[in-house]
Amino acid sequence: MPEASVSPEELLKAGVHFGHRVSRWNPKMAPYIYDRRNQIHIIDVKQTLKGLVKAYHFLEKLAARNELILFVGTKRQAGPVIKAEAKRCVMPYVAERWIGGTLTNYATVRERLKRLEEIETWEKDGTIHRYGKKEQAAIQREKRKLVRNLDGLRQMQRLPAALVVVDPAHEGIAVQEADKIGAATIALIDTDGDPETIDVAIPGNDDSMKVVQLIIGKLADAVVEGKAHAEPVVAKPEPVLPVVVTAGGRDRDRRDRRPGGPGGRGRGDRGMRRDAAPASSAGPAPATPAPAAPQP
Repeated sequence: MPEASVSPEELLKAGVHFGHRVSRWNPKMAPYIYDRRNQIHIIDVKQTLKGLVKAYHFLEKLAARNELILFVGTKRQAGPVIKAEAKRCVMPYVAERWIGGTLTNYATVRERLKRLEEIETWEKDGTIHRYGKKEQAAIQREKRKLVRNLDGLRQMQRLPAALVVVDPAHEGIAVQEADKIGAATIALIDTDGDPETIDVAIPGNDDSMKVVQLIIGKLADAVVEGKAHAEPVVAKPEPVLPVVVTAGGRDRDRRDRRPGGPGGRGRGDRGMRRDAAPASSAGPAPATPAPAAPQP
């Protein structure tokens, strides 16, 4: 697949093979380390290519199924790249700060996004000018905070199927939350990381902006490629309940006409005429005898 292919020379030129100092390494990264020089671990570029191709295929399949993929990278070197590439492939992202509970407390995050949309609506229709200057300043501070932390999650209308993470050691909370909700994790991981906490490891220098740009750019290409072959999402129409007009003139659905509903009586009885005689508890009233025929 030409889109996923990257030459070893291109990776070496970007500096993907430079790991951390030997004193900071995680022994679980041993299968991805080629050698060490000047007390610096050298990452095996073949393992980087292997992980990149595997992640490319995986993300392409997810995007073809119209799944959401969340890009995460809050380090100074990764933030601008994550934001730009996620916007290019129209996926949610976190590039400033990971808010605890973003995935495990998703309902609260959606409520805060609604608050942000509410403030933006106030600014458009002029409602915000009804407040005093001090209150407007407080609202603007709240808006800036919401935009900084949640602006990239506007596209996340549901929980993601996978996370693309730069440096899982730095984004440990995000990786833990992804594991709790059952989302897969694809990570650019350095020699100080733990590959057992993620699903697809792309060993490489996660402190270099060039490396982050190269790897995340290829993964974003995979999402774009998958979306190009995705089936269009068809919105399912909501079921329409049949409407029944009762004798009382009020519209009720069929569930309101069930006998023995709340209150011990069928709601359909409310449509009865008020002048209707109620049935006697002693049984039906005796029939009135017909008048006798006149005698000749």
